[in-house]
Amino acid sequence: MDNSKNNHPAYSRTDTSKVALSAGEWKKILSPELYNIAREKGTERPYTSIWEKHTDKGTYYCAACGNALFQSDTKFESGCGWPSFYAPISKTSILYLPDNTHGMTRTEVQCGRCKSHLGHVFEDGPPPTGLRYCINGVILDFEKAKETEKKYQQKNE
Repeated sequence: MDNSKNNHPAYSRTDTSKVALSAGEWKKILSPELYNIAREKGTERPYTSIWEKHTDKGTYYCAACGNALFQSDTKFESGCGWPSFYAPISKTSILYLPDNTHGMTRTEVQCGRCKSHLGHVFEDGPPPTGLRYCINGVILDFEKAKETEKKYQQKNE
């Protein structure tokens, strides 16, 4: 396990294999709040995330499985009340699904590794993509770039 905050077997910041757990298994390892967002497609209240105004440099990960999702340099202030990004870290880090709930036509985004609900993507973001990934902060973990660099240096010594 790469992060002491998440003490369960599905969480890894280095393993890229798909995670397929039952609802019961997820319920045992995730907090009730994280389970609601990740597995039941819940939404946290706007302006409540610690990551919304967060400006440190680093990487945002899926809090359910540890999959790398976004780099901080793609984060921007959208004013929508949730952390917003204009591009994912890679083409495989995010899955896109049609979402026609609540009388709206939207695109849901899920974690590419564990299929946890992250939020939605909209076509009203800044250049260069014009996209706004509106993400529930509850589903995000963060690691400062300095800490990542330090780990990399130690590994290569």
